[in-house]
Amino acid sequence: MAEVIWTEPALQELDAIAEYIALDNPAAARDLVQLVFDKTERLESFPQSGRIPPELPNSVYREVVVPPCRIFYRQDERRVLILYVMREERQLRAYMLGSS
Repeated sequence: MAEVIWTEPALQELDAIAEYIALDNPAAARDLVQLVFDKTERLESFPQSGRIPPELPNSVYREVVVPPCRIFYRQDERRVLILYVMREERQLRAYMLGSS
């Protein structure tokens, strides 16, 4: 079983998305954050369950999609590192995932 670890940039981006949604609908923002954490918790048991991002077909990165978010991660033997969260409509740039 892998340990899921959230990086600070990923948490900051999720928070920014939730804050924006909360301007119109605080309950929807809370529900989204809870759903994101529920979906990423599943990675403890099934770290390969995320898809390979279409923009990065030959990379070590995977993603979980929880509309309107894409959650990017990579795994090693013992951990799943949540690296970045972004809105679906934004274009992924390699620098966003950092060198973690």
